[in-house]
Amino acid sequence: MFRLGYDTNGLAHHRVEDALRLLAKLGYGGVAITPDVGQLDLYRLDRAEVRRVRRLARELDLELVVETGARYLMDPEHKHAPTLLAPAARDRARRVDFLRRSIDLAHDLGAPLVSLWSGAEPSGATGDPPGPTPGVGDLVRRRTRSRRGGSAAVARGWDRLVAGLRPVLDHARGARVRVGFEPEPGMFVERPTGYLELRRRLGARADELGLTLDVGHLLATRDLPVDRQIRALGPYLAHVQLDDTAVGRHEHRMFGQGDLKLRSTLRALTQVPFTGLAAVELSRDSHRGAAAAGEALERLRRADPSER
Repeated sequence: MFRLGYDTNGLAHHRVEDALRLLAKLGYGGVAITPDVGQLDLYRLDRAEVRRVRRLARELDLELVVETGARYLMDPEHKHAPTLLAPAARDRARRVDFLRRSIDLAHDLGAPLVSLWSGAEPSGATGDPPGPTPGVGDLVRRRTRSRRGGSAAVARGWDRLVAGLRPVLDHARGARVRVGFEPEPGMFVERPTGYLELRRRLGARADELGLTLDVGHLLATRDLPVDRQIRALGPYLAHVQLDDTAVGRHEHRMFGQGDLKLRSTLRALTQVPFTGLAAVELSRDSHRGAAAAGEALERLRRADPSER
């Protein structure tokens, strides 16, 4: 059975240790930590704090994972920059270094997984093969305008992404930390088909890259129905993010504020089966972080398929 967790990017105004205590008190079983400015900053780490967080998580019986979605930690002017698809090799190397630091932090925290994503290709091209996820029926009302882009941009994007991931996977193997890859709307890999294509391109190393599946992203990219996507992608699941949104929109919303069928989503996760952390990601709700975390867990409990 998986554990329910909460992402600290929805508690951006809390100290990490305070966030752990709050989430354990509410009844969560894990925490997805997003290292950020003021929250285990990867470039200003306090090793004593890292040891305290690890010890506290054990005392509170909280499973940890490390997310890498800090918006401006690397570049104060450009969100999520630079990425593995940046034009300059030195900038791509900076992202590789950032991911290595994230893996080292995960190791020191006792967290078994680091989650990452591709970033956007500068031209806006996407590498996702068209069509439905294998094992799932046709997509519901695919977007009218394709973002696939020119063949040269797509080929360049794949080359840079695969080349950047190899040293990251090497580092993760040495640290005994698993890597989860998240398809993200608006990025070069935004759909499950792109993740499966990435696995194909990694060849013999494909099994080193698990899938981080955000259920809200499936709604945003119209990869539906969500429960069938989960069942089809079950063998690859390493980490799950939980949030709601309207079909076709990329907004992390509270459960009940979008089109997510929460009960059938949770049921599918129990049937796969999935044994990792399913973390609520409400990155827009830090201004009401404690209340949002409590409300989210209550809605999850009401939707628990085992209670019906």
